[in-house]
Amino acid sequence: MSSPGFPHAVLFDHDGTLVDTEPLWEEAKQDLAAEHGRIWTPQDTEDTLGRPVAATIARMQRIGVPLDDDELFRAIFAHSVRVLEGTELSFIDGIGDLLEELATAGIPAAIVTNASSALARQTASVAPPGLVRVVVGTDEYAQGVRPKPDPDAYLTAARRLGVDPARCVVVEDSPAGAAAGVAAGIPTVVVPGEQTVGPGPGLLHLGSHRELTLELLRSLDPHSPSSPFHPAQEARP
Repeated sequence: MSSPGFPHAVLFDHDGTLVDTEPLWEEAKQDLAAEHGRIWTPQDTEDTLGRPVAATIARMQRIGVPLDDDELFRAIFAHSVRVLEGTELSFIDGIGDLLEELATAGIPAAIVTNASSALARQTASVAPPGLVRVVVGTDEYAQGVRPKPDPDAYLTAARRLGVDPARCVVVEDSPAGAAAGVAAGIPTVVVPGEQTVGPGPGLLHLGSHRELTLELLRSLDPHSPSSPFHPAQEARP
């Protein structure tokens, strides 16, 4: 039986979970590499997908882009802003309906991303008014919050919302993000993404973003015996 008091908040990843910006990020990285006579390949994208910006910086230097860490950090986001300017972001099919349900129910949300805080805030601005109350991204990482797969980012979001992490739900699409949610002790729902997230305790895999509904999220209360996150359910082979 679902609990009307659960979840207390929903913590969303950004790219590939709320909006499909991954192709735009790839274009920005390709443009930056080309500016310095280098090639950013699909394998480079695959190897850095969902990981902190530091991974992209290290890969840029590895392929020969002659900039230091700070220069690359600024250049990556300058190119990203250029690519994203004028792009009308739209929620992935099914997400918009869920956000409306959460807003109507008065359940707050946060966006937790390894990418740009500014872009996440832009997405938050087109969500139902007042729904997304916290954004954790590059701004916070510059101030010492540890990025995914460390749980710190999700724990920071829950703390800023004033809620118990165990009474939240994380929605993710990447291995690093899913690992962060589980490490934070938060029931973590995995939607399809660019990378495959393997099965494991603390995870519920969905076949589509459209399966994300408030009814489903309420059914995940770990205190409910029927929840896939209830200890008795997770202990099953």
